[in-house]
Amino acid sequence: MNSKIWLSSPHMSGKEQDYINTAFETNWIAPLGPNVTGFENDIQQYLKEDSLVAALSSGTAAIHLALVLLGVSSGDEVLCQSKTFSASANPIVYLGATPIFIDSEKETWNICPEQLEIAIKDRIKKGKKPKAIIAVHLYGMPYKVDEIHTIAKTYEIPVIEDSAEALGSLYKNQKCGTFGDISILSFNGNKIITTSGGGALVTKNEAIKTKAVFLATQARDNAVEYLHSHIGYNYRMSNVLAGIGRGQMTVIDDRVKKRRSNHEFYYSKLNNIDGITFLQEPDHHYSNRWLSCILTESERMREDLRLLLDNENIESRPLWKPMHQQPVFKNAPSYINGISDELFKKGLCLPSGSNLTDIELNKVVSTIKTYFSI
Repeated sequence: MNSKIWLSSPHMSGKEQDYINTAFETNWIAPLGPNVTGFENDIQQYLKEDSLVAALSSGTAAIHLALVLLGVSSGDEVLCQSKTFSASANPIVYLGATPIFIDSEKETWNICPEQLEIAIKDRIKKGKKPKAIIAVHLYGMPYKVDEIHTIAKTYEIPVIEDSAEALGSLYKNQKCGTFGDISILSFNGNKIITTSGGGALVTKNEAIKTKAVFLATQARDNAVEYLHSHIGYNYRMSNVLAGIGRGQMTVIDDRVKKRRSNHEFYYSKLNNIDGITFLQEPDHHYSNRWLSCILTESERMREDLRLLLDNENIESRPLWKPMHQQPVFKNAPSYINGISDELFKKGLCLPSGSNLTDIELNKVVSTIKTYFSI
């Protein structure tokens, strides 16, 4: 049987069911309860750096709340990495604000410091100082934290650190998810750990966490009756799903180790092939290698390889299509150097799940090698 080899499928530890059973036995089937509190504490202890965590329904919800908490509203502008999944940018539009897309640099594939500063100066010159910067750790590779945050501080613009793909990654031995004025995590089904659907907002400010939880639970005021003086959202994580997260957190280090091992295997088997290159870790960068990606020499080669793998029931995917290329954002201003366009043409994500077997990894490699007649 030619079983499907998935790009990044959920991988249970076996301990999740205990937390879920407890939730059912105690009737905590709600967006609050011991698992929610416990999961938040687990993440806080993992991230360290005095992190405070609010568990939410998705990473997208966390970005939306982060923008709200930073005062973004209709007519504002928010600088956003172009090379990312649309969930990084969509919440800007929820608020009636305008995304300003910033291209990538070659060393990490993330937001380019040069283009970022050019954009900030230009927007200020046009009379519109941006309200926030959304910087993404793409595929688990940390962005250039020092350079981006130095620019942000110079112009006094807060940074939302999109660490949806980077739980377990490090920059200068500090965990990603702890660098932003507000940071976000994702626990979607394809992430390095999962709660089926879920995310988190991370801050070091107690008042911000308190307000995030308040807004995420429909902004109900402290009154006997249902009283609302703010617009709220139904964004809190359920106690059942948080139980899955608690079981997942017990194996986070193992999951990072296996994803990195997958990347090392691909590198050892494919790096000597003309036409295939890999993204290396710059100094001070430690990637969880959420997805292992290759760059081919042309768009045609990338697509040939994708179709060849698909024919063998192996899922692969082009790198994220830049936001400035997306039809829905065709009118958004962008500051482009061509790097993310080139990455999209030539880049391919390979199966990277922590539950991949040696047989599956070897099948991916052998299939790719047939294209090169190896």
